[in-house]
Amino acid sequence: MIERTLWHPVALSHVVGTQPRAATLLGEDLVLWRDDSGQAHALADQCPHRGARLSMGRVAGGQLECPYHGWRFEGGGRCTHIPAVPGFQPGPRHGAHAFDTREAYGMLWVRLAAPEGAPGPIHDLPAFAAESEPRLRKTTSGPYVVQASAPRIIENFLDMAHFGYVHEGWLGSRDRPEIAPYQVAATPHGVKATGCLAWQPRASVHSTSVAQVDYTYEVTAPYMAVLTKQPEPGTTAIDGLRESIAMFICPVTEESSVAWTRMAMNDFDSPDARLIDFQNTIFGQDQPVLESQRPKKLPLAPDAEAHSAADRMSSAYRRFLKDSGIRWGVIA
Repeated sequence: MIERTLWHPVALSHVVGTQPRAATLLGEDLVLWRDDSGQAHALADQCPHRGARLSMGRVAGGQLECPYHGWRFEGGGRCTHIPAVPGFQPGPRHGAHAFDTREAYGMLWVRLAAPEGAPGPIHDLPAFAAESEPRLRKTTSGPYVVQASAPRIIENFLDMAHFGYVHEGWLGSRDRPEIAPYQVAATPHGVKATGCLAWQPRASVHSTSVAQVDYTYEVTAPYMAVLTKQPEPGTTAIDGLRESIAMFICPVTEESSVAWTRMAMNDFDSPDARLIDFQNTIFGQDQPVLESQRPKKLPLAPDAEAHSAADRMSSAYRRFLKDSGIRWGVIA
């Protein structure tokens, strides 16, 4: 399954420490933890001995200790110690299954299986990496636990036609619901929409008046998308405001997900809480609608749901998923 070879976010980096933490990715139960050097690890959350959850254990001596019989495991999954038979040298059969991990954009990412050929990188998003773009301030909101499939959440993120109804008074108005034609093109990693215009009463926390906002949307991986927004000059408290938002999704099951939004902007003065509260408000408006959608998996057949000209980006996203061989969270 191609989804297992992709990198997925599973937790904010700062919440993963020496206290084991449970997570679920693509239906696989994981335990996340750090060793004494600060290196993050992900193992299957099941002891190979008697199946206890390793996330109920502890980190001792830089290794993960099972709560049931005290078996200890290195970050790579090798069993190093079985207390009941201290002279025994555990072999490969006694090891826990380990998964590849990476840290990027303030998050821990996990890949469940290595792809054939050259390893695939986490898609390069320089605006969201603290070390590569220090001119932009970064904040992250979430996690949002959502009873909706990852593709449904991404498609909603790409959709402007709901602004005047779901986000009335904030990102849109039902008196100005029209979406002008915009351009969509394929990219090496997904699809991109440009020239997306939306009339918005309050495009962000920095808005001082209603504005016509120019959006660019880009799908950078099957369950990841980025938008950039540029309000009309003179409509924000910050001249030359630069604002980008990434939507990162952990597909937990085919019909449930955990989502985060990562913001990058040239605002170094607003408190984190103010920026995060705005994102919480917007996502809080989206969530009940997302959880109401049926079917919960995203249907990819062109005639499965009705479409309008305003849906050209979501239609392109569905084609991208189909062409990429994605099966998790969709109805092919």
